[in-house]
Amino acid sequence: MTPPHDLQASVVVVTWNGRERLAESLPAIVGQQGVRHEAIVVDNGSSDGTAAWVREAHPSVRLVELSENTGFAAGNNRGFEAARAPLVATINNDAIPDPDWLAGLVRAAAAHPDAGMFASRMVYLHDPEIIDSAGISLDPLGIAWDRNAGTPLSDDADGAIFGASAGAALYRRELLQATGGFDERFFAYLEDVDLAWRARWLGWNAQYVASARVRHMHSATWAEDSPLKTYHLGRNKVWLIAKNFPLGPLLRWLPLILAYDAASLPVTVWRQRSLAAVRGRLAGLGRLPEIWRSRAHFSPGESQSSQAPGMAGLEAAGPRRPATWSELREVMEPLRSPLAIWRRHRRLRRALRPTPETPAPRS
Repeated sequence: MTPPHDLQASVVVVTWNGRERLAESLPAIVGQQGVRHEAIVVDNGSSDGTAAWVREAHPSVRLVELSENTGFAAGNNRGFEAARAPLVATINNDAIPDPDWLAGLVRAAAAHPDAGMFASRMVYLHDPEIIDSAGISLDPLGIAWDRNAGTPLSDDADGAIFGASAGAALYRRELLQATGGFDERFFAYLEDVDLAWRARWLGWNAQYVASARVRHMHSATWAEDSPLKTYHLGRNKVWLIAKNFPLGPLLRWLPLILAYDAASLPVTVWRQRSLAAVRGRLAGLGRLPEIWRSRAHFSPGESQSSQAPGMAGLEAAGPRRPATWSELREVMEPLRSPLAIWRRHRRLRRALRPTPETPAPRS
């Protein structure tokens, strides 16, 4: 499909039984100012009338209807395949962008030609003075988290980051072509970290754009600490590490990776009164041989494939200079103590608690 010559960006929104949330977010997405864009809604087999509502309420929106819930990763890939612009944005159905959100990301893409990922300033819907995500942070143990989550806006500034949270991000089409998009085996959670890591290995940089603000209802589809979310996080963490660590650093860091995980796992099980975290890790290990075969890094003598399975219809872009492990270490966060990590999680949980004056996020 030939893209319209004046189309600057495509915005992909994946939804599953989220008609109520989409009714709040889609008008803001369609009404973005200062940029020529298209909106694409990927309906992941919803049973709440989402597709019919989109056709009636927003006839200008391009609708991709799937027969079943294929997950956030696959749903976005179907949207990427339908997108016609050179820049493709992703945004959650529970995120409401400011009118100039997309224009700010497009301006950043023009100003930073070496970057292929652009992260938004995501703030809590129930408390817009607190950051939900300012991109992706990653440490040498493969632990990923939302950068600056739970901190006040005063701590926020533009700059280079490891990667973009797909809850509200902009990607160059060339990056999506080169990587194959999201790894659909992840289904949901950490698929954006995996994409960022694979893109980093290919030589793409990432930028945070503080002016591109969205208000986000954190974990509106699967509640924070829910068994489903915990299961997918545990499973996908195993795959993330297996896919993206070079063999040498993996062997060096593996004892600490296992030690930190062994320390956190009992706390998670006790707090949630659930074995979902254990089941997720076992499921990840069960498919480890398959995941290992799709390693995406560029160490000498190892696989040089960066394509994730599942995305079709996009030809691979031209080669870039592959990054080295030392270069990636420069954009990773320093290793923190288990106590510091526990405090970071506690800060996030406190930020998610509504004050008496603000409503609680829906789950």
